[in-house]
Amino acid sequence: MFNKYTLTLLSFLLLTNLLISCAAPKELEYRDFKNLVVEKIGFSATSLKMDLIYYNPNNFGLELNRTDLDVYINNNYLGRTEQVYQVSIPKREEFAIPIKIDVDMKNLLKNGLATFLTNEVMVKITGTIRVGKLSVFKTITVNYEGKQQFTAF
Repeated sequence: MFNKYTLTLLSFLLLTNLLISCAAPKELEYRDFKNLVVEKIGFSATSLKMDLIYYNPNNFGLELNRTDLDVYINNNYLGRTEQVYQVSIPKREEFAIPIKIDVDMKNLLKNGLATFLTNEVMVKITGTIRVGKLSVFKTITVNYEGKQQFTAF
């Protein structure tokens, strides 16, 4: 039915396709944050929810199942993130990661309250995220720093 040449060619194409599809994912690109909501206010801690907007430059979709990020505003520690739920990441599209940040109010009041009275802030996000496909996940280091338009009032 198939001659030796056809089987060799099909095997080569299948192997090439497999190797290309298993390429390491490119780094996700941070774009913006949206939908900032104060969930709980307290003297020692406050909880914020927001959506981090990223772009996936890869030719394939991914699953994000964990974030472990520290957020800084104008080099003042804001808090640590907690991912709200698993996120499906579409290929070559922007997507939102809903996160919750537990803000250390003592540190914020001591160092950074004036930060929120300006129109532009320096946002720094460091840590790791865990992404993958088909139950094969990889931890990726996140190190973003950039200016962000911000209006608190």
